[in-house]
Order: sequence, then C-alpha cells, then structure tokens
Amino acid sequence: MVARSLAPFRHRGFRLVWAGALVSNIGTWMETTALAYYVADTSSASASGLVAAAGFLPTALLGPLGGAWADRFDRRRVVACANAVFALVAAGVALLVSSGHATAGNLALLAMLGGCASAISWPSFQAMLPDLVPPADLVGAIGLASTQWNLGRILGPTAAAIAISIGGVPAALWANVASFVGVIVAVLLAPVPRRPPVRRSIRVAVRDSLDFARSTPPVRAMLPLMALVVFFGSPFMGLTAQMATNVFGSDQDGTSLLVTAQGIGAVLAGASMGSLVARIGTRRALLWAAGAMVPVLIAYGVAPTLWSAAPLVLLAGAGYMVTLSTCTNITQRSASAEQRGRAMIVNNFLLGAAYPLGVYLQGELADRFSLRDVTVASGVGLGLSLLALRIARPGLTAPIDHLDAPAHTSETAHAH
Repeated sequence: MVARSLAPFRHRGFRLVWAGALVSNIGTWMETTALAYYVADTSSASASGLVAAAGFLPTALLGPLGGAWADRFDRRRVVACANAVFALVAAGVALLVSSGHATAGNLALLAMLGGCASAISWPSFQAMLPDLVPPADLVGAIGLASTQWNLGRILGPTAAAIAISIGGVPAALWANVASFVGVIVAVLLAPVPRRPPVRRSIRVAVRDSLDFARSTPPVRAMLPLMALVVFFGSPFMGLTAQMATNVFGSDQDGTSLLVTAQGIGAVLAGASMGSLVARIGTRRALLWAAGAMVPVLIAYGVAPTLWSAAPLVLLAGAGYMVTLSTCTNITQRSASAEQRGRAMIVNNFLLGAAYPLGVYLQGELADRFSLRDVTVASGVGLGLSLLALRIARPGLTAPIDHLDAPAHTSETAHAH
C-alpha cells in the first residue's frame, strides 16, 4: 500500500516539480510563520484574520482567469512567471518589515498581490500534475503534491524559528525570497507534453466550469461538503498564531509548534492518500475526514495547554488535508485533459471565497468573545451543517462511488 502511494516518484517530471515546489514551500512557510507571529505579537485576532483572508480572496476573484489560462497557455510558463511575481512580493514584505514600516494594512495588501499570482498559477499547477504521471498514479500524485506543501509546513516553521533567533523576523522573510528559484527551475526543466491551446474567454470558461460541475454527478455531490469544511473547518489555520500567542501565552516557538504539528498531520495524511482511497474508497475517505474534524476542532478549542493542543492540531491538519485532496481528486479524475484548468474553477472559487470569509468572521468574533469559544463553535457548526445536509439529501454523495468503478476513467475520457 505504501508503494502505491509513492509510485508517482518513479516519474522524473513529477520528482523535479515536487522537489522544486518543496524548496519554495519551505520558504513560504518560513514567511507565513514569521508574519503570523509578527502580526499576532503586534495586533488583534481580527488583524490576523484580515491578513490571512487577503491572501486567499483573489482565488475567488481571479480563479476563473487562472482556470482559462491553464487550458490556453503553456502551464509550465504560467507557473514559472507567477513564482517570479511571488518573489517580488516577498521582497516587498521583507523590505517593509526590515524598515519598520509594516502594518496589518500594507501586509494585507501585499498578501493580496501574492494571492493574485497564486490564483493565476494554481490551476495550471493542478492541471499539470496529471501530465506528469499515468492515470493509475494520479490519486497518489495529488496526495504527494499536497504532502510537499505540508512538508514545507513542518520544515518551514523550524527554519523560521532558527532564522528569527539569528537575524530576527526579516531573516526568515529574505530566505523566502530566495526559495522561489527552486520551483521556477524545476518547472521549466520538467518534461510536460504540450497540448493544443483551448481558447476560451473568461466568461465562457466560467460557463464551461459551471456546466461541468452541474453535469458531473461526483463533482456535484462533493461541492457542498467542500464548502462546509472550508468555511467552518479551515479558519483555525489562519488563527494558529493567535491561539499560540494570546491564548497559550507562548512566543514564536509556540506558533512554530502548532504550525508544525498541523503540517505533520497533513503530511502523514497526504502520503497515505493513494493507499487510503484504494482501501476504503473516495467517498468514505471524504466523509470520514470531514466528520472527524468536528470533535477535533471542539477539543482543540478547550485544550488546556499548548502541548495538549498540538496533537489536536495534527489531527485537524490530517482531516483537512484528506478532505481537500479528495475534492481535488474527484474533480481531476472526472475531467478530460483539455478541460482540467476550467474544471477546477468552481473548486478554487469555493476555496477562495469560503476560507477568507470564515477566517475573517472567526477573527472578528474572537475579538468580541474569545478564540476558544469561536473554535468550539466552528466545530459545532460544522457538525450541525453536515448532519443537516445528510438529513436533507441522504443520497447526495452516492455518485462519488462511481469514480472507483474500474471503467470510470475510460468512460469519463469519452464523455467529456
């Protein structure tokens, strides 16, 4: 089973992209951890929510453009150019903090600019993965792609803590600027086959995505669960530094501990995605992961100490990782090679809209009540929403089982 999950590493293009992205993501998590601590140490929970939301909001606004470009242009070049923009934005953040002129407002603005680049490049990166591995290894490739992101979440906070102890917050930020070179080089070297461009306007691309989501039963069944988990379940990630700093009274080491624990959970889950789906099926993996987040979030909200919170964050990271990767897996496996970019528009819109809204609202509520109460309420809200969905639509998720039927891949390729 482990060999099945790691099978994508047999392919050179996947190894290149995976390794380059890992280097970049270690730098990204160094910056994320350093900035989260910087904002939590100087501002309110609502400020942390604002900065976290700003980075994701463009995913909803510009996601359709990114999806259209993923099918129209060379996906490698889109990803490489976007990472060059990331490097420039990261340099701007480092300069602001180094000069002492950083505020929650201008950091949120730069986070939004970085989010714009991410919104453009992420659909191309997602659509490129199936070109790097054969169909039999796609589930494992999607899981491992998320694993490298979360492996960066483990290594990045530790590296950030070391950099901060040596040269302060700016040292971690400048390390992130240098890290983008890795993914640019790897993506340009990867052997990705060229495909005929699909020339669609943004309006037509959005219409194609909506038509795809409506007419594809597994995707139509998955989207409501994804929306609920992202809105209720994901905001804890953007408020981790607030929990460590202002609830548990720790310093940057506490933030690093919780972020690292979350990353460990996500890495373990991502590395086992291929085996998990093969063993219990796509639908059960999605339902079990979403349901498991309910008690975990509630327990995290009432955890008495930082060290008791860490294993709960690990479990939350694992549950969210499996949920999100399974949703991506469902959409990618249901789409043809020519429409993968457009197919992901609806997924990315939900992610880009539900997460910023959820984390901003939870940040505001945490300032009025307490972050503990808000975290518990998020778990309760997710549980009640999932229960209501099950009562109202008892057979909603049944079509997802068709993905695991042996003939599905070939049928889908002809149907779409």
